[in-house]
Amino acid sequence: MALLAPKGHRALWAVTAVLLLLAVPPARAQVRAEASDVQAVFLFNFAQFVEWPSDAFSGPKDPLVIGVLGDDPFGSILDETVHGETVRGRPFKIRRFRRLDEVKNCHILFISRSEAKRLEEILALVRGRPILTVSNGDDFTDQGGIIRFILEQDRIRLSIDLEAAQTTRLTFSSKLLRLAAVAPAQRP
Repeated sequence: MALLAPKGHRALWAVTAVLLLLAVPPARAQVRAEASDVQAVFLFNFAQFVEWPSDAFSGPKDPLVIGVLGDDPFGSILDETVHGETVRGRPFKIRRFRRLDEVKNCHILFISRSEAKRLEEILALVRGRPILTVSNGDDFTDQGGIIRFILEQDRIRLSIDLEAAQTTRLTFSSKLLRLAAVAPAQRP
C-alpha cells in the first residue's frame, strides 16, 4: 500500500512511506518524521482503504470525520494533512473530543493513550457502529479496538483485529490488510 500524503507534503511523505515500507530505520535516512506525524498520515490513508456503509453518512457530501478522543498527539499536522483533501467526493473534518458523550458523528476515532483507564467503556459505546477505532495504546486490539499502531525499531507497524472490525460493517481493502499483522484478538 502506498501512503498518500496531502498535496503540500507529498515529497516528504513519499520518502517517509518508502522508508516505512522498506523497513529502513528513519535514523539512517535524510528525512526523519515523528511517529505522531506518520500516524496522522496513516489516519488520512485509512479513509482511502476502508469503505463505510451508506448509512454511516446523512448525505452524499457529508464529511468524513476523523476524531481524536483524549490528549491530541498530532497538534496541527492532522489538520494540515487533510486540509483541502477529499475521499470519494467527501471532504475531511477533524474533531477533537474530551468527553465520551461528544462522540456522535465520527468515522475514524483515534483513541489517545490518555484514555487507557476508560478504554473498555469507550469501545463498548462504539461497538457495532461504523467507526474505525485506532490507537497506539498497549493491548488496544486485545481489548476490542480495530487498528493499533505499534512502534518497533523506529518504524510504525499496524495490527488489525478482524473480529472487532466485523461488527462495524466496514470494508477493508486487501492492500491495507496485507500491510498489517491481521489476527483476531483472543478475548473471552
